[in-house]
Amino acid sequence: MRATAGVLIGLFLAGLTGAGPAAAGDAAGSMTIVGNGPELTVIEKMARAFEKANPRAYVDVQWDEISKPIELVKSGQAQLAVMGKPDPELKAIQVAWDGIAIMISLSNQTKEITTKQAADLFTGKIKFWSELGGPETRVLILDRPANRNIRDAFEQQLGIVGKIPDQAKVIGPDDKAIKTVAGTLAPNSAVTFVSLVPALEAVSSGVAVRLLTIDKVEPEKPPVKDGRYTLRRPVLFLSKKEPNPMVEAFEAFALSKEGQRILDEIYTPVDPKS
Repeated sequence: MRATAGVLIGLFLAGLTGAGPAAAGDAAGSMTIVGNGPELTVIEKMARAFEKANPRAYVDVQWDEISKPIELVKSGQAQLAVMGKPDPELKAIQVAWDGIAIMISLSNQTKEITTKQAADLFTGKIKFWSELGGPETRVLILDRPANRNIRDAFEQQLGIVGKIPDQAKVIGPDDKAIKTVAGTLAPNSAVTFVSLVPALEAVSSGVAVRLLTIDKVEPEKPPVKDGRYTLRRPVLFLSKKEPNPMVEAFEAFALSKEGQRILDEIYTPVDPKS
């Protein structure tokens, strides 16, 4: 339901006075959320739950893999962007962690590597898995799209920004990357990086893939949350720095127990605020 003129005027005045987020059920008005990563399903679910809790609120979720969410917020075409890194011109609120798993085929007996070896794998310095104690098969790097939040974070964490070979095959969605790794046959053995939760789900459902332990730490939610597993990225809500009651109400909802429960479906939650 879209807000009436009176409600919009009220929101405008509230913004001028620096009012905080609306109480649960009191948010009213409309807002647009944009993004280009794997968060679409969970953000849509959260938007519908937020609308149910706030009957006078309307949330439009717009997702496009080739969009530039930050620019849409800066231009006023959207009020909130879901991103993996901050922007100095915008306010950033962290709502979750996204662990990044390094995935190989189950037929590849390599089980553990160091951060340095991970960097060498994805820059092409390590060409055969036997260099890591694995099989006599070639390393086949499967890259992710350059505009994805996960790729930026992965490169930065490993210190390999711009160093993944250009000839590496690029695969978009996590599910397609997982299927490609599982189906790779000798003499190649693929390696890629995917969000932790879908990676764990693939393993638990019997997909023929393996997640590598990094620096003696297994890829699981608890070590992602406490930082022992260092391959992770923050899930951020970016918005303009000027007060916006609808945005603030949605941020508060995301950090509530219900919001964190929804985020837990594909991410590692932060501690809920209430």
